[in-house]
Amino acid sequence: RLGSVVAYFTSAKFLLYLGHALSTWGDRMWHFAVSVFLVELYGNSLLLTAVYGLVVAGSVLLLGAIIGDWVDKNSRLKVAQTSLVVQNASVILCGIILMVIFLFKTQLLTLYHGWLLTMCYILVITIANIANLASTATAITIQRDWIVVVAGEDRSKLADMNATIRRIDQLTNILAPVAVGQIMTFGSPMIGCGFISGWNLMSMCVEYLLLWKVYQKTPTLALKSAKVEESELKQLNVKKESDMKPAEGVQLIVEKDVTGFEPQQEKEMSCGARIAEPFITFRDGWVAYYNQPVFLAGMGLAFLYMTVLGFDCITTGYAYTQGLSGSVLSLLMGASAVTGIMGTVAFTWLRRKCGLVRTGLISGAAQFACLVLCAISVFMPGSPMDLTVSPFADISARLFESEPLPTIASPEDKPEMFFATGMPNLLNGSTTPANSDPEMSPEPVPLISVSLLFAGVIAARVGLWSFDLTVTQLLQENVVESERGIINGVQNSMNYLLDLLHFIMVILAPNPEAFGLLVLISVSFVAMGHIMYFRFAQKTLGKQLFACRTPDPKVSDSSPTGNTSTV
Repeated sequence: RLGSVVAYFTSAKFLLYLGHALSTWGDRMWHFAVSVFLVELYGNSLLLTAVYGLVVAGSVLLLGAIIGDWVDKNSRLKVAQTSLVVQNASVILCGIILMVIFLFKTQLLTLYHGWLLTMCYILVITIANIANLASTATAITIQRDWIVVVAGEDRSKLADMNATIRRIDQLTNILAPVAVGQIMTFGSPMIGCGFISGWNLMSMCVEYLLLWKVYQKTPTLALKSAKVEESELKQLNVKKESDMKPAEGVQLIVEKDVTGFEPQQEKEMSCGARIAEPFITFRDGWVAYYNQPVFLAGMGLAFLYMTVLGFDCITTGYAYTQGLSGSVLSLLMGASAVTGIMGTVAFTWLRRKCGLVRTGLISGAAQFACLVLCAISVFMPGSPMDLTVSPFADISARLFESEPLPTIASPEDKPEMFFATGMPNLLNGSTTPANSDPEMSPEPVPLISVSLLFAGVIAARVGLWSFDLTVTQLLQENVVESERGIINGVQNSMNYLLDLLHFIMVILAPNPEAFGLLVLISVSFVAMGHIMYFRFAQKTLGKQLFACRTPDPKVSDSSPTGNTSTV
């Protein structure tokens, strides 16, 4: 028994989990902290945070396909190590710059009429964006490629590994920002910067070693590099004889470079091709994504990002105006993490009982059924919905005269901000907002509406995470190995696009009176996403759509053709 325990803790699977846990912990700390730092630096204004969010979303939207193509065209170890180093080095550099700004902000304000400080802000946002792009590359290569190779042909093992990765994500989403929030609360923002920089330096070294160990323990990870080199070689030698050996092709290319035969012409051609290459890659990536058999499933997942029904800054801010204190919202966020983990457990059980595609159908139906509670909450007592109020009415008064709402800047950083900002830890005994003056407060707001809203949101996490894992595994199993990077890069772009649209929707209707309308629109988009998945499942399963059975382990229903796909 001891030998089996030792074997597990030294296996490639466990080392992959450990590396992902370290990486995700650092990511969550940084994503939380950088938003707080930007708010702190700009005088408690959300301007820098909003700019940072738009830059990050726009960059992934435009560069997702190009990042994925780079992942496909290079060896696995090179991609993983490069993205790891770039990501962590960017965070470390950003932390150092932020420490300098915190120390010398007064002096920087007086230099060049404050333009030097503005340049520092631009530099911080730029480097932080580079870190996020590198993190995207890491997620694509590890969670969409390495994990498939480590699992081998065993789809049950792949499902279990995907579920475990999501559980790690759920736990780090809660614990990592809470930890760094306490450091920043009882220390200072500068101490927080130093802690995060030191953590990333240490984590980078450990993760680098873990990646190397996983690569050594899984020889099949090295096969991709040979395949890439062979494909590149065929492209370079397209005019050579068909029976030419690869080694001879390499030798001829080297000799041609050395002799310098028509070098200027080739340089000019290669220069033009390099200029056009990113645009061609962008186009080809989206075309390839559209032509995938799992296109509708991927689109269905992307549509779930067009929603305010999550624990992001919008929903938590709305709940705060409806009388929930920071401690209650933190408890609700913890409950949502528990239901999210329950969703990963439900995914593995349903996949074994009903197959992968049917798991997506059941998960989608469960999520939508729970979100019906959110739609009902719009019409219950306590709901502030009033469509007669203009969405733009008195916006300036809300922004500049009322006290600010809890500052939360990204969907991953919701509850922890309450810990960092020192908000109350107990419900204040009334249904008025926690930051209001009891003598000046209006009549208590009934909690029926907001209670139904959060009951639906929390319960829907079970179906949401099960559905997310379903689509993730469908992409892993049905996208050919040579296109995994670019297809998943485009999928990330689609997710960010719908996420951007949901923030634009809120900007157009920012009043609490319009939040009920946003809820109804969100439920509609979730329904459209699941309709797309239903259409995909209908094509895949045909007439046996609702026949729940225990699948033959040799044949999976996850392939749209009905045949066993190669993992």
